[in-house]
Amino acid sequence: MKESFNNFLYKISSIAILISAALYILFPAIMPYIFAVAAAGYAISKLNSRYLGTNLRIKRLFRMQKLSGFAMIAASYLMFKPHNQWIPLLLIAAFIELYSSYAIAHEEKKENNEQ
Repeated sequence: MKESFNNFLYKISSIAILISAALYILFPAIMPYIFAVAAAGYAISKLNSRYLGTNLRIKRLFRMQKLSGFAMIAASYLMFKPHNQWIPLLLIAAFIELYSSYAIAHEEKKENNEQ
């Protein structure tokens, strides 16, 4: 998959996840479907992102991002259930994504400074 399309899919899916999670209170019948499609797009974009370098920490962080994608899919499944058990899973996935994004940027910066 082309990198530009993968980035586009990631951005659109992330925005749709955010909007559908925020509007779940107003439209609980529609938003789980939008969230599920967005979570699938998010997971696909994370599964298609690759790191071709040799830094083991960055490879581990990319695997953590893939785990975040699977957590989003699990949260979308729980969104169809009558209880709000999807919220903690969504928060865990968001925290993993936030941590790994900053750590990848920091490690890549450190790797570039060493060269």
